[in-house]
Amino acid sequence: MKRNLERVRTRIVDAATGCGRDPDSVRMVTVCKTVDAARVAAAIDAGAMILGENYIQEARDKFGILYDRPVQWHFIGHLQSNKAKYAVRMFDLIHSVDSFKLASALDREARKNAKVQDILMQVNISGEESKSGIEETDAIELARQIGRLENVRLKGLMTIPPFFDAPEAARPFFRRLTRLRDRIVVYRIPGVHMDELSMGMTGDFEVAIQEGATLVRIGTAIFGARA
Repeated sequence: MKRNLERVRTRIVDAATGCGRDPDSVRMVTVCKTVDAARVAAAIDAGAMILGENYIQEARDKFGILYDRPVQWHFIGHLQSNKAKYAVRMFDLIHSVDSFKLASALDREARKNAKVQDILMQVNISGEESKSGIEETDAIELARQIGRLENVRLKGLMTIPPFFDAPEAARPFFRRLTRLRDRIVVYRIPGVHMDELSMGMTGDFEVAIQEGATLVRIGTAIFGARA
């Protein structure tokens, strides 16, 4: 486990320095989908600092065991509005907000918990019907709507490109998300910050870093292929 984490960190540093970026500007989200609490604890002991979870119930089970560990918890899967209360209680950052309905539900629950919930907007850059995320053409308007909410804070964007065997094939999708981020910045929408780009996974994260990723979501390279 420790060796795997170190290998990924080395690759992150090499990718960042290779394109003139500060390696500290890129953080690794250790994706724990289907990984039991004992192995997640081992990853924390080996140096994992951010845990990424895809499913609320699975996250609740692990959070109940590991809540006192000094790590951040990020939600990276599809989130239904009726699960907003659980997400707000557990997660430091929610990557997958793709509608005003969901943002409003998170805002209400965050207000109840005296919290400002950090979120990212998930954008379906590829336009694939199988993927969640708001369409690119609607993203700026959604950012404006979210900016009016008091208890959520939009911190950036997230996307999942189509699956390719060749990492270079994902580059245009990462580049489009970065350009969308830049367009949103130009509007200077009150309450909206574009500090984070969550993009890139085990197979393509180096290309994502070259295109501006600040959060890369790594599971297989740390825990191995899922059963």
